[in-house]
Amino acid sequence: MFTDDAATTWYMIFLSVLSMGLALSTLGLVHRWGQQVPRWVPLLGGRPIPARPVVLVALIGGSLLVAICAYFFLNSRFHFVERGWVGIGQDGPALPAPGWDVLRYYAPLVAWGPLVVAVAADYRRRVALVRSPAP
Repeated sequence: MFTDDAATTWYMIFLSVLSMGLALSTLGLVHRWGQQVPRWVPLLGGRPIPARPVVLVALIGGSLLVAICAYFFLNSRFHFVERGWVGIGQDGPALPAPGWDVLRYYAPLVAWGPLVVAVAADYRRRVALVRSPAP
């Protein structure tokens, strides 16, 4: 389990900041500020953000989320990997599997991967339209 040492505290802070940063970075795929570095950023302000790496990272991230959700769904259905109690010692309490009262809050996360993939494809299309010369 978790301890109260400083390393665990910093690790949890790091995970929180990382997950929030990744979640907020997906907003750049749908907002205009995701196409150009803000002017207030020193040395880079006003420069266009290259679309290829942005789309590539978003597609990889969305695909990984789809794969993780598919794995958990298929594993819960077909039991590729057996789940067992992972406790400390022989006297650990056996807890029941969470029911729909808990899982309903996590169900919308299944849509996150396909939505990121769709938004990345739309971002690529929008950036190509904006940056292509008019006839």
